[in-house]
Amino acid sequence: MKKTVVVGVSGGIAAYKTCAVVSRLRQLGYDVKVVMTQNATEFVSKLTFETLSNNEVVIDMFAPKSHYDVEHISLAKEADVFLVAPATANVIAKFAQGIADDMLSATFLASKAVKVICPAMNTGMYTDEATQENMNILKERGINILEPESGFLACGDVGKGRMAEPEEIIAFVDKLLTPNPDFRGKSAIITAGGTIEDIDGVRYISNYSSGKMGVAIANAFINRGGNVIFIAGNISVPPPKGCEVIRVKSTIDMYNAVMENLGRADIIIKSAAPADYRVENRFDKKVKSEKLTLELVKNPDIAKAVGKVKGDKILVVFSAETNDLLQNARKKLESKNADMVVANDVTMEGAGFMVDTNIATLIYADGRIDSLPKMSKDALADVILDGVRSL
Repeated sequence: MKKTVVVGVSGGIAAYKTCAVVSRLRQLGYDVKVVMTQNATEFVSKLTFETLSNNEVVIDMFAPKSHYDVEHISLAKEADVFLVAPATANVIAKFAQGIADDMLSATFLASKAVKVICPAMNTGMYTDEATQENMNILKERGINILEPESGFLACGDVGKGRMAEPEEIIAFVDKLLTPNPDFRGKSAIITAGGTIEDIDGVRYISNYSSGKMGVAIANAFINRGGNVIFIAGNISVPPPKGCEVIRVKSTIDMYNAVMENLGRADIIIKSAAPADYRVENRFDKKVKSEKLTLELVKNPDIAKAVGKVKGDKILVVFSAETNDLLQNARKKLESKNADMVVANDVTMEGAGFMVDTNIATLIYADGRIDSLPKMSKDALADVILDGVRSL
């Protein structure tokens, strides 16, 4: 899911450096929310950070608002990383002693996110026994402190107290949030779930697909720095956060959504289970006859259509089988012009639909085969993406 960085800005001249931090974190794909102290606005305007973050900046705990969320609590819950830059001696003391008398300190204390503090102050303030004691308290609580640098300070003194440079701060936060950014700059269409083909006004044809595998792959792709266009049919789990979600109903709907967005993707991962057939003689009203005969017609083959026009894009398909696993999966790999097929025997315990685990075999167009043991779908998602990286 898309990660959120809450950036706290306190009243120090180094606040100008935080502009670059906010801008770059947003460029890296993170959602950035800024909380400022009133003193910080004397150095950098609220409008500057709103423009750079593309989000409203929060300052006043009691300012009128158009929603009913308790602001400091909702922001605290949203944060994956809570970064305070610059952190003055004053706010460091507040954090250490549990004082929550403004929006920044209240939000910081309420947050359970990973916390990073970037001290910035005069050398005398930094080396003062009280400041050092407060920082030691925060370190003991597991809070990350990026030590200030030594050099010429704004006040004219020379010594330790200059806030870490933006590049160091950005790299540190990025490493916390995206340890392995190997899909940064790449976009994927990931399909998930079953499709629904109406019989009448209340009944339909579908399958047992839950969408769990597709959601796991989408989350893993986002966590590895990539951008996801998530096309979801009927799924029993929440869609991934931090990506574009397109909801569809029928196989034809999914076909249209995939083909319309194909030009935006580098990778297409077809983990959905679209219905192979649709009802030709669909009834508008609920059928109440004793006997019902349905005529089914073939739906468009989404993966095959992608395979015909994919060019240098990577196509990964899934093959859920009940017999002749490898033989059927290889046929699917070739007929769809895919680069990799994820095959699984849905009759095996712990594999297939509606469970949190899977047993898969990865078969590549170049002839490689990786037979995998039973593992969680979250773990399998990363193995599949490792396979994509090898193509």
